[in-house]
Amino acid sequence: MVAPTKQKALSLRAPKVLVTGFDPFGGDSLNPSWQAAQALHGRRIAAHSVVAAQLPTVFGQSLKVLGALVREHEPVLVICLGLAAGRGAISIERVGININDARIPDNAGRQPIDETIIPGGPAAYFSKLPIKAMRAAIEAKGIPAEVSQTAGTFVCNQVFYGLMHLLATDRGLKATRGGFIHVPLLPEIGDPSIPLATLVEGLRIGIRTALTTEVDLRQQAGEIS
Repeated sequence: MVAPTKQKALSLRAPKVLVTGFDPFGGDSLNPSWQAAQALHGRRIAAHSVVAAQLPTVFGQSLKVLGALVREHEPVLVICLGLAAGRGAISIERVGININDARIPDNAGRQPIDETIIPGGPAAYFSKLPIKAMRAAIEAKGIPAEVSQTAGTFVCNQVFYGLMHLLATDRGLKATRGGFIHVPLLPEIGDPSIPLATLVEGLRIGIRTALTTEVDLRQQAGEIS
């Protein structure tokens, strides 16, 4: 049996997975993305230690907080979670686009319209996650999952795009993989929904798949990626 102090030391040395969720917005009292991230905090998945952190639902500020977290924890994998009311599955996002176009104000009252996230940046970035392998692994356990082709144009998309821009431009993060996942409502909030325990299990499976899969399913099948 490993002594508690040794266990703590081993945990500190374990490579990290950073999982973020957002604070409540739009008048809601909680945000399922943060509930799920909190539930994953401290878990060990495929010999990696999960660290959860909350991002503010505020344009600009969310990216500053995320950048500081990535540099503090130096994770090998970053998965940002956000809420997508109206979706009934764990939605693994494929692409983040370089635009803020808010339907509602953020938590600071800002509502940018047709505003670029990174002036001069690429029009879009694709996820670095094995998105189809993750979907297949989650669905194999009977949990609804999908690959989504749009992360919207609110703070979620800004964080997704900003994360991928950071990973693409910071030389110290070239080996770090990252992406974005939207989660549904919880049953106590509305429908369609997924219970928290089921949602957390699906995300755990997705994280494990991301950590253990180098080549996505379509490429494995010999098709053009």
